[in-house]
Amino acid sequence: MWPNEAVDFTPWLAENIEELAEKIGMELEVVGQEVSVGPYSADILAKDVNTGDYVVIENQLEKTNHDHLGKSITYASVLNAKTIIWVATNFTEEHKKALDWLNDNTNEELTFWGIQIELWQIGEDTASVRFNIVSKPSSDVKTIKKKTSVESESSKIQLQFWTKFKEKLLETKRFSKLQMPQGRYWYDIAIGRSYVHISNFCNTWKNTVGVRLYIDNKAVESYFPALLARKAEINQKLGFEPTWDANPAAKDKTIAVQADIDFSDSQNLEKMLDWMVVMTLNFYDVFSQEVKAL
Repeated sequence: MWPNEAVDFTPWLAENIEELAEKIGMELEVVGQEVSVGPYSADILAKDVNTGDYVVIENQLEKTNHDHLGKSITYASVLNAKTIIWVATNFTEEHKKALDWLNDNTNEELTFWGIQIELWQIGEDTASVRFNIVSKPSSDVKTIKKKTSVESESSKIQLQFWTKFKEKLLETKRFSKLQMPQGRYWYDIAIGRSYVHISNFCNTWKNTVGVRLYIDNKAVESYFPALLARKAEINQKLGFEPTWDANPAAKDKTIAVQADIDFSDSQNLEKMLDWMVVMTLNFYDVFSQEVKAL
């Protein structure tokens, strides 16, 4: 199906990146193919739409070898990528263990995926592609592990909150994939545009939670004035008026709604989780349409 890895397979994978992205639960946007890294070139450089972080994808239409493992780590370090996806037709046990070891012994921001690619054909039907995960980041290790030996209490609360939030959001059947919960202040949801996303927050210091449309400073000039010009129409669609430009001093801009929460009260916690889901869907429905229309 792909006589040559560089000429045939890499372009195919770049064009069909959604298939790979869906398998690992990410939303990927291709930045370039055969991206120059000194005297070498990375097969595919992509971007995680949720976070804006770079993703290096290294391909092998053969059994894995040390050369490609070393290249992928080199490319990621030079390009400041947070994720490595190694695609190959066959993974040796040693290379699978190497990826597992990297996932378990690097910080929570770095993730390593080993993906085996297969072709399946029944009779004379067109061959279909199957991606099999042979190594992936451990959610328990990656979301809890910190550089320090002591994990903060707020981080534990946030991890538990986002884990329950993700479960409730998936129950709505509105999203097929969501990012991995982590013990941190925010939880992002993509709306189909780079540098603009839904950014939910959980503030354990002020005991508040909320939902924001978050516009990175790289996209502020393109989006925020245009959205502000439609403020009345957007407020009407939402059914209420959120706080526009909640932090005027910041270069990044937000449109937000928030509420108080008692993390020690299980009934209040459950109520606020349900409120977060409703508000997230409301923000997603309104702002995904508004942003895409600009």
